[in-house]
Amino acid sequence: MAAKQAQKKTGTTAPAKPSSLLKWLTRALIFGVVVAICGYLDTIKDRWYVLDPTELHELAKSAIDASPNNTAGMIEHIVANLTATYPSEVIRINPDTSEWVFNNAGGAMGAMYIIHASITEYLIIFGTPLGTEGHSGLHTADDYFNILVGEQWAFAPGALEMERYPAGSVHHLPRGTAKQYKMHEGCFALEYARGWIPLMLPFGFADGLTSTLDYPTLYHTSLFTGREIILNLLRGKI
Repeated sequence: MAAKQAQKKTGTTAPAKPSSLLKWLTRALIFGVVVAICGYLDTIKDRWYVLDPTELHELAKSAIDASPNNTAGMIEHIVANLTATYPSEVIRINPDTSEWVFNNAGGAMGAMYIIHASITEYLIIFGTPLGTEGHSGLHTADDYFNILVGEQWAFAPGALEMERYPAGSVHHLPRGTAKQYKMHEGCFALEYARGWIPLMLPFGFADGLTSTLDYPTLYHTSLFTGREIILNLLRGKI
């Protein structure tokens, strides 16, 4: 009452609150700016790629030829070649082949070793000696499975015949597409993805957070991925 009486005496009024329409217009403007920025970045992301899918396929095939029936030898061949090819000041290649972690995603389970991870690219060895199958996920990146050992099968809705990818072949999953896939007993692949890698992480973490509850694996996956992305950013590699 005292405040109202004071306002009447001085002739002043309380400042008007912003209308809900103005709030929504502001939010819409911010959202539009974010979408425009993301759209622009998507058109120029190619300039930040360092690795090449064709060259990686050739590398995978040379690893098979150099170490037939020896998965560990293939991995050593791949890492040694990448380390020798790409200067360390341009791109970070993780040489520690002991950093394996479980990977549960889309119902499939295997293990992975992160060779490279940055904002726009990742390169891993993924596979299992037991075999697995699941959903590929729907991603914002192109994914290339270079089969090193064993065989991968795949299927898209509407197809009446399965796709078969033996050792030495590459299975390209364009961004925005999804498939069911199966990796047979003893199957390992050099997997390369190029696009917006952070947007793929929820798929990689979802099973661990809601199903397996394997928090040590989630911790090490986050640690290795975060470390590699940061070390690449420090080199100017986005």
